[in-house]
Amino acid sequence: MRILISLLGLMSCAAAVADDAAVRLHAAGSLRAAMTDIGKAYTETYGTRVEANFGGSGLLKDRLANGEPGDVFASADMGNPQSLTRAGKSGPTVLFAHNHLCAITRPGLNVTPATVLATLLDPKIKLGTSTPVIDPAGDYAWIIFKKADGIRPGSRAILEAKAVKIGNVPGSLAVPQGVSNGVAWLFKEKRADVFLAYCTGAAAVSEELPGTKAIPLPPALAVEASYGITILNTANKERAAQLALFILSPAGQKILADHGFDAPLLTAP
Repeated sequence: MRILISLLGLMSCAAAVADDAAVRLHAAGSLRAAMTDIGKAYTETYGTRVEANFGGSGLLKDRLANGEPGDVFASADMGNPQSLTRAGKSGPTVLFAHNHLCAITRPGLNVTPATVLATLLDPKIKLGTSTPVIDPAGDYAWIIFKKADGIRPGSRAILEAKAVKIGNVPGSLAVPQGVSNGVAWLFKEKRADVFLAYCTGAAAVSEELPGTKAIPLPPALAVEASYGITILNTANKERAAQLALFILSPAGQKILADHGFDAPLLTAP
């Protein structure tokens, strides 16, 4: 019922007709491949092109909150789009996908779900994460650290202290321009042995650096990422609502599922 009410709210946003020839999508970096395919399918269906901006959801939220033009915001969490909703800068936030975190390991490192925590706590193992706040993947990693503390007291402090955070902000390790995959780059540079990242991103790491593996986290450490979408207060509301509804439609949900996401609105055949 809550999803239905939110969908009706999104549909009501389609009242105004805009002259802009494109719809502007701000989306989490983990959605790049899926949203690129969704954008192509949407354009083929409706004839409207999608201008996509990808990045850390926290950074995108700040840019939109500070006035950067946008039509649809698809975040790797619920909190960032909900903050825009509360600020009166967007309509309702709707859940549209789930993801999960894996321990992505460098080539040659033998890790199993049962040994993940021991491996992360090993002083010889270098650990990488995204940067919390600017990227929800970093926030989810910190949740894993908190869960680890419940299994082995003291783990949280150890893991937070040793984590190498990537991101182009103060206090994090900047990935050089031109690098196609930050996790693979960390492994190649021997700056990390394990990286906590979305399971959906493992294939891209392996393509860049064969031999890497994605290790599922054991239930006691597992974290589910909930992805939220919202329509910005824009003159382009008709096309924005059209794109958002396409993402929520069976066609959009199937593309997300094909890219490894859990698509909650995709009904079984």
